[in-house]
Amino acid sequence: MKKNVGKTDKLIRIILGVVLLSLLFIIDSGWRWIGLLGIVAIGTALINFCPLYTLIGVNTNREK
Repeated sequence: MKKNVGKTDKLIRIILGVVLLSLLFIIDSGWRWIGLLGIVAIGTALINFCPLYTLIGVNTNREK
């Protein structure tokens, strides 16, 4: 797996992931389960790889 997630992208994914996970505790309706998407955002940030980026040809990692 070639890294395709850059530093800024990684920070945004971590913040978004934490916000989404917090929905599990804040919202009482069925929409709260959307918060589980936060796991995906945090996971892709931690491994520096996004499979969707590979499919659409995006690379935010500037390291060579």
